[in-house]
Amino acid sequence: MEWGLFLSALISSTLMPGGSEALLLYRLHEGGEPWKLVAIATAGNTLGSMMTYGLGRLGNVVAHRRWLRMNEQLIARAERGFARFGQPALLFAWLPFIGDPLCLVAGLLRSPLPMFVLLVATGKAARYAALAWAYVQGETALSGG
Repeated sequence: MEWGLFLSALISSTLMPGGSEALLLYRLHEGGEPWKLVAIATAGNTLGSMMTYGLGRLGNVVAHRRWLRMNEQLIARAERGFARFGQPALLFAWLPFIGDPLCLVAGLLRSPLPMFVLLVATGKAARYAALAWAYVQGETALSGG
């Protein structure tokens, strides 16, 4: 298994900004199978979001501020988005700056875990798949195929 990619994707969805997209592209460049790499990155990134959801579910405000570095403004923005769009907002959990707060708010609001996982994984898979597809298309165009 691609443990480096899995861990990069997991960490980048929780503690700090990461380079899972860059690592995915690098592994594609090395000849990795796109569908496999997309699945591994999606699994790691989704698990990281589930950890943030779990912190929200526990309601630990200290953890929100210290580990996730989320201030009240970010959390309030995520709450507004969640209130406006509901569960489908979780399709955008991959977005920088707003994704982690969305997952946290979903936990705070006790969103059903199966729906949370389905929506978050779908959005993250679509992001990684689009990136892999663009890379493969670019490589095909450059090689003249």
